[in-house]
Amino acid sequence: MALPTSKNQAVLITGVNGYIASRTAEAFLNEGYNVRGTVRNKNSAAGLLEVLEPFVTAGRLEIVEVKDITIPGAFDEAVKGVHAIIHMASPVSLSFDDPDPVIKTAIEGTQSVLNSGYAYGSPTLKSVVLTSSIGAILGKHAAPYTYTENDWNDVSEALVAELGKSTPSAQIYLASKTAGEKAFWKFRDEKKPAWTMTAVNPVFVGGPPLVVPESADKIHETVKSVYTVLNGEPIPPPLGGSGAFVDVRDVARLMVFSVSHPEVADGERYIACGGVGSGQAVADILREHYKNRKIAVGNPGEGYEPGWRFPNGGIRFDSSKAVKATGKEWIPFDKSVLDAAKSFEKLL
Repeated sequence: MALPTSKNQAVLITGVNGYIASRTAEAFLNEGYNVRGTVRNKNSAAGLLEVLEPFVTAGRLEIVEVKDITIPGAFDEAVKGVHAIIHMASPVSLSFDDPDPVIKTAIEGTQSVLNSGYAYGSPTLKSVVLTSSIGAILGKHAAPYTYTENDWNDVSEALVAELGKSTPSAQIYLASKTAGEKAFWKFRDEKKPAWTMTAVNPVFVGGPPLVVPESADKIHETVKSVYTVLNGEPIPPPLGGSGAFVDVRDVARLMVFSVSHPEVADGERYIACGGVGSGQAVADILREHYKNRKIAVGNPGEGYEPGWRFPNGGIRFDSSKAVKATGKEWIPFDKSVLDAAKSFEKLL
């Protein structure tokens, strides 16, 4: 395959073997950037290197080990000579049982990469983008309410302080993303670096993984419902929240935009949300397109709106800021589901 013309600019992506990060690496490579990705263990990047092999052969994708992202200086070598940093390495799970190490990693990992960039990124470093979460925005407003980038989660960290190890897993995750993003902006306020800083705040992320796992139990939690329904199992209960979704390729696109348009993205947060889906919607979409498979029926057409809109009178997320900035709409839920399903066919 003919590779895109190189910009001769390298982008550092932390945790590059992750579900969102691997698509982000692909997006940057397709735009002509070189990618240096960090992983805790090089073996974990084998699938990524295989899928993106032409870029590896061309010397445009390299993997480096950073075994502990929280150690001061962990990224000192990795940041040298890069044009941008995309910080994506952070604990992600819906089954945390102890908040302390999760929040510690989120804060100290962010501080570590920023401090390394500050000390060793000059003169090439121009932009740093943080993968935050809607969890850093979602507060305690009662419906009806529309969240924007001006909102902050003012609930989860206080809950962790009160409940400790009894804190519900979801709140531990939300607290970690909030604390990590606060550390990001605190660094900007205190250090006033010469490079731009941007945060991207996705809702639950779906869509096809770049690297399809070898077994179903390794499918990313937020997209696993597609495999579950495609495999003929009952419609799973929602993971929580409003059912809001965004396709992984849109998140990756927003990362690239934040680096390629620094004058627009500097100092900004961007909510990444394509609308609202549901397990029932997944079943309805798959049943229509996989007529030879036994797909759960449930209650067809119930629990979601035409065009994947937010229901009237509820909680909603305003993602128009990113649409206006990039000039592109979000990938719709049905395409996201069908593309994910196609990638999972080989696991059936």
